[in-house]
Amino acid sequence: MTAEQVLCLRDVRKSFGPVEVLHGVNLDLRAGEVLALIGENGAGKSTTMKILAGYQPATSGRILLEGEEVTFGSLHDGEEAGIVMIHQEFNLAEQLTVEQNIFLGRELRRGPFLDKRKMRELTRGYLDRVNCRVDPDTKVSALSNSDKQMVEIAKALSRDARVLIMDEPTAVLTGSETEVLFDQVRRMTAQGTAVLFTSHKLGEVAEIADHVTVLRDGSVVHDDRASEITEDGMATAMVGRDVSDLYPAKVGRPGEVMLSVRGLTVPGHARNVGFELRQGEILGVAGLIGAGRTEAFEGLCGLRPASAERIEIAGREVTIKKPRDALDHGLCYLTEDRKLRGLLLDKTMRVNLTLQALDRFGGWMIDRAAEDRALDKAIDEFDIRAGRRTMAVGNLSGGNQQKLLLAKIMQSEPAILIADEPTRGIDIGTKQQIYAFLRDLAAKGHAVVVISSEMQEVIGLADRVLVMRTGEVAGTLTGDELTEDAIVRLAVGLGANDKEKVA
Repeated sequence: MTAEQVLCLRDVRKSFGPVEVLHGVNLDLRAGEVLALIGENGAGKSTTMKILAGYQPATSGRILLEGEEVTFGSLHDGEEAGIVMIHQEFNLAEQLTVEQNIFLGRELRRGPFLDKRKMRELTRGYLDRVNCRVDPDTKVSALSNSDKQMVEIAKALSRDARVLIMDEPTAVLTGSETEVLFDQVRRMTAQGTAVLFTSHKLGEVAEIADHVTVLRDGSVVHDDRASEITEDGMATAMVGRDVSDLYPAKVGRPGEVMLSVRGLTVPGHARNVGFELRQGEILGVAGLIGAGRTEAFEGLCGLRPASAERIEIAGREVTIKKPRDALDHGLCYLTEDRKLRGLLLDKTMRVNLTLQALDRFGGWMIDRAAEDRALDKAIDEFDIRAGRRTMAVGNLSGGNQQKLLLAKIMQSEPAILIADEPTRGIDIGTKQQIYAFLRDLAAKGHAVVVISSEMQEVIGLADRVLVMRTGEVAGTLTGDELTEDAIVRLAVGLGANDKEKVA
């Protein structure tokens, strides 16, 4: 045990019933360093972090805090020891204000009364540190996801953590917001804080980490200084196979126009959006956060109030006022928010899989045997990995939840699939599987739209890319035009070929 080690795991094992999910994990968090813990969804990262923070007990093994063996009976015990965790799912009270959330359970008092002036002053200071401009009196339920994440980070800063554990903190952040977060991480490590950081964005890992530990199937398969492993090396260690060919080849020629949209307007979000989508084609949709991408396509699918001059599917004019209309015309939308809008987390895989297409599984009575057969097929086709078929979907890893959501959408047999952020918060191995599925879907004659905030994703996957800016279509790119620079130029209001430097 060296003096710089703050929090360690030694031969830690964890079992859920008869299934062991961690197999003798060793981990070292050092003062003033960032340890990146990476691995595929289901590799054991979340379980490891929860054991470190006191959310779950280990089945066997030891936790050492500054060389002394400790046992945490609860998350409160962990926080009392200076270990603070920022969760992948927000751990905020939605109906309380930002200020109330930051001091929840630790309210400052002046005599018998709450010291509201002091709490307000400190809240503004914590928010300023992360460049978050929300009003401390705003209810959390009214915030965007990125603002909620910044509030979570401000809340962690308020606790003066000795150890900060960050579970996918950048999943909903923009590039500029991520840089603000990294500045805070560097400030904290300079003051001696030990940071554990997880991300599926390997470029971020390479940028922020001092040390990298890779988990695969519940075991440590790599543990070394970050300078000793490349991003490709990280990916290979995570999945146990070469993932250099992440995107499938773009093959074939698009066929007839499957979807034609003209003059689509979503009040407050998008104006006069128009495009065509062909059979066998993947159309990428790019743009900065707030560009109106999600809102436009939710409006198209009847999920938001919208109007259009004309919508044609397979050459026939259609009217879409509600989601059922879209489904009836073979148009399906895969939501970007699988946990709140895509899946019922407390229900089983079977219930979730067939929910959108119950008419295919019986009339007055549901054919359970047919549902089970459909689940067997989905598990095989989408490589969904679960300890038990009857487990609640909320206990699946993020990647397996996303594959189940895709399988659910495909039960409706769509001719046109709109996939919004289909790989957000999932590991590189599962991304590769989803990319292959989407390309295979297009090859079979379906038409696919992929909305993504990752420029490399839309460039690598899409045949054409439509770029949106402030609610309007800024341009469409294809072939050799399809570069990151050209997308950025359109997204910020410059022509794709303008020579003016993008600031």
